[in-house]
Amino acid sequence: MSCLALNASFEPLTIVPVHRAVRLVLDGKAEIVEEDDGKRFRSERRTLPWPSVIRLVRYVHVPYRFRRQVTNTFLFARDDYTCQYCGRHRSELRGRQFLTRDHILPVSRGGGNSWDNVVTSCSACNNRKGGRLPREAGLSLLSQPTEPNYVHLVWVVRSVTQTQAKYIQMFYGQDALDAVSPSP
Repeated sequence: MSCLALNASFEPLTIVPVHRAVRLVLDGKAEIVEEDDGKRFRSERRTLPWPSVIRLVRYVHVPYRFRRQVTNTFLFARDDYTCQYCGRHRSELRGRQFLTRDHILPVSRGGGNSWDNVVTSCSACNNRKGGRLPREAGLSLLSQPTEPNYVHLVWVVRSVTQTQAKYIQMFYGQDALDAVSPSP
């Protein structure tokens, strides 16, 4: 089980394990905003509700502009788990096919691991492309790769409950909430 941690301003910060959330509440560093009905933490002297959303008592400064490193988790989420050459979703891949990272300008030709040079590719398209440029392999990109925004990166790979989702929507809007909705 996990708990959504909000800043003092109600800005969603991160998902923390419930035991960490309870520790923050017991230490007076956070308060419970939403609880999971019927569940309780019990000790010899105390009973606490099971938190699903907590809010920090003091505001924590969060730097908004920093570059996230390209990881397959974030890359695949940015591209909606879809091959950027043939358009197949990961749910359509069969047998020994899987999603891979493809460098548009291959590393062997000086390409790097930047957001604008990597895309999600199924293994078949990646093998077909090899060390060539997409046009040399008869492939074309479905969309131009760009660095995703911070909110999308942070929340798209996380599982949130309906209660937690309303706080993400309240602070960041419907677009961010759509980003955290699970893909098929």
